[in-house]
Amino acid sequence: MNTDAAEGSAPDTDRSRLYPRVTSFRFRRGSLTPGQQRNWANLWPQLGRDLRTGPDRTDEPALDAVAWFGREAPLIIEVGSGTGISTAAMAEAEPETDVVAVEVYQPGLAQLIGLVDRAGLTNVRMIRGDATVVLSELVAPDSLTGVRVFFPDPWPKSRHHKRRFLQSGTIELIADRLKPGGVLHIATDHAEYALWIAELMATQNPARPHVVPLTFDSPILLERPTTKFEGRAQTEGREVNEFVYVKPLPKATRTTGSEDQ
Repeated sequence: MNTDAAEGSAPDTDRSRLYPRVTSFRFRRGSLTPGQQRNWANLWPQLGRDLRTGPDRTDEPALDAVAWFGREAPLIIEVGSGTGISTAAMAEAEPETDVVAVEVYQPGLAQLIGLVDRAGLTNVRMIRGDATVVLSELVAPDSLTGVRVFFPDPWPKSRHHKRRFLQSGTIELIADRLKPGGVLHIATDHAEYALWIAELMATQNPARPHVVPLTFDSPILLERPTTKFEGRAQTEGREVNEFVYVKPLPKATRTTGSEDQ
């Protein structure tokens, strides 16, 4: 799965501390099949959006989800949707939500377009580009019901850890963009990355936007389909670790079972 941790943050955040100019995805070459090329030409203008690139790029215009989806509904961002198997399956199981899948790999997005088209899904849109730009420039604070980060690139070599999408700054940015009660759902099959994530979660600054373990019913679907990628991990004996965290509710609205949020 491809993710990106480029520069960007909430206005009052130290940008250099949180988002050094390091990408967290690998560019992979890939060509589209004739069917995918037709789908891309016919459906991408409606279902997709390309982010600006280059050194002279300006800030992206804000995401108008209501206009894009034609309705007002709980909004979920999926960071690094890969080939879109989970994206399409979860969107079909949860038609009352709208999902924006963010990915840099065009063949993966083209495959997701095909899945969306064949299933007749109306609640999936796609953005090709840097996920941190999406979160920092397109998405308003307190606007997301969920953020999903499934199997991000672990960048296993120590010298590459700075390229990992999940850093203290990205967790803070995600927390800022979630609504109170909104959920961050992470899955990884890389044991060392799981320890890294656990440490990030344990060392958040509670005076800043942050997330805490979910202790009440989730507002979004948490059950993921087992993809071919995950099946291979299980066959090879790699345990999948999941993290389900929530942006704390305001004290006045906390309910039974969430007193520790």
